[in-house]
Amino acid sequence: MVRKAFSSWLSGVGRRVDRDAKDIDSLKAQLDLAGLPLHVAIIMDGNGRWALRQGLPRLAGHAVGSEKAEEIVKFAQDIGIKYVTLYVFSTENWRRPEDEVEGLMNLLVKMFEGKLQDLVDYGAKIRVIGRRDRLPRRVLRAIIKIEDRTDANNKIFVNLAIDYGGRDEIRRAVQELAKKAVLGEIAPDTICEEDISSHLYTAGVPNPDLIIRTGGEMRISNFLIWQSAYAELVVTPVLWPDFSGEDLLLAILEYQRRDRRFGSV
Repeated sequence: MVRKAFSSWLSGVGRRVDRDAKDIDSLKAQLDLAGLPLHVAIIMDGNGRWALRQGLPRLAGHAVGSEKAEEIVKFAQDIGIKYVTLYVFSTENWRRPEDEVEGLMNLLVKMFEGKLQDLVDYGAKIRVIGRRDRLPRRVLRAIIKIEDRTDANNKIFVNLAIDYGGRDEIRRAVQELAKKAVLGEIAPDTICEEDISSHLYTAGVPNPDLIIRTGGEMRISNFLIWQSAYAELVVTPVLWPDFSGEDLLLAILEYQRRDRRFGSV
């Protein structure tokens, strides 16, 4: 069934390629290269709905979605984006049916051991953010291997949010700061925003300038809550497996049309 999903998807891509190439060239010409977002974060929603519309199991949509992630990262690098964060698996996703969660874990291993290897040669530095204590050992081994292999890369920085939740991230950061306060390493009344930021999973990574949500839902879904305080949000009805370089360019152009005042006038 997964092969059928890929075949159907690739067939559709083939029919669109000529038109998309023209559209992409036109959109690229409109870009303000000096005003590109430094960090783009994406909530990759709609894999399951895409699969159901094709008459396929939900897991087939996730398989196609993993292919799309690689494609979009490469495209983002080609146009000059330096940081990309992809919301892969949330802390709430454990509530899904057991067989779907197991399938997703297997897909993660395949993604790290197969599909992402191409990104190694592409110069991507891959880092996984989120909890690691609940992930299966086979997933952890694959994560450690890909992080080690890409550690020296610097063409594009790719954060994969796995077992990630914004509230849980903040909770863990506050706990770490509280422990330091108890030990006398930091005074509670001196704790500042920079201290909290430095204890988040994304420490050392610029806050996202642009957050894209595919699939049309109008919510942030516990993603980068602290970091996205002043990020621009663009929501598209396009389901993640159908998301293209053209859609990314459209989102960036929308971002560039906005006046980012950060609370000033």
